[in-house]
Amino acid sequence: MSSEPTRYRTLKDIPKEEYMAPGTPLCAGCGAQLALRLALKALGPHTIVVNVPGCVALFAIYPYSSLKLPFVFTSFVAAPATAQGIVDAIKVLRSKGVNLPEDTKVLVVVGDGAAYDIGLQSSSGALHRQLDHYYFVYDNEAYGNTGFQYSSATPFLSRTTTSEATDRVPGNTFWKKDLFEIWRAHGVPYIATVAASKPVDLLRKFEKAARFKGPKLFLALGVCPTGWGSDPQMTVKIDKLAVETGIWPLKEAVYGEVRHTYIPRSLKPVEEYLRTQRRFAHLFDGKHDDLLKEYQARVNAYWEKVWSTELK
Repeated sequence: MSSEPTRYRTLKDIPKEEYMAPGTPLCAGCGAQLALRLALKALGPHTIVVNVPGCVALFAIYPYSSLKLPFVFTSFVAAPATAQGIVDAIKVLRSKGVNLPEDTKVLVVVGDGAAYDIGLQSSSGALHRQLDHYYFVYDNEAYGNTGFQYSSATPFLSRTTTSEATDRVPGNTFWKKDLFEIWRAHGVPYIATVAASKPVDLLRKFEKAARFKGPKLFLALGVCPTGWGSDPQMTVKIDKLAVETGIWPLKEAVYGEVRHTYIPRSLKPVEEYLRTQRRFAHLFDGKHDDLLKEYQARVNAYWEKVWSTELK
């Protein structure tokens, strides 16, 4: 990260306060839970959470909740509209003299199905209106809560229940949609990718985003042992491998200007990451070496551009 003033310099600076109760009903080793736990630490106690159907919806199953914060549940397409209503209500209450904390924040929490697909239209509308809110995406790269079906965030060659690997089709044949660039095209103040294996980077990004009024996106890789077929004990290691192989770049954009916050001097082979998950197991039968090379070449091309522009 840069030399900008920050309260987060080492792991010792991670806030001790917890806004997520222990023993949540999410799956063991859920990467989304790890990233969201850190995000809530950064945002603090005056945060209102808006959520839609998905894995994280399990945090609040009436009459119980695993979150120690106000939690509003809405439909797949309505998260940004619900956030707009809350933001407007806060303004009205303040105009009537209600003493609300100055640092009250609205946080939308969605999976990739809502962010990349079902809720993209309403999100675009909120970005057009420059709605002041935080938008946190836990990207487990499929519709994880309903059987792990393909979404437009599903990576190239991944097997899902609706993009099966057969003798003729090697899993998903499309490249992942670039939500970072879609948001950047809207001219919003702050966008970032984050990873639970890089907690200081994550906290610093939330700290930086607080300086801006308007939409703020956080894309978090949501390692999903259940859908990915990975070992729950390996979640943090897999998350770190995604960063070290270059598959999950850590970057931010302030009013469109992109900067990578972690730049590996060399990349680990993408194969090291792919081999940790059963959803890619079909690639290692000796028949798909050309596709693995294509995958590696695409990642290399991305980072060669970064190295040539940001390591001058």
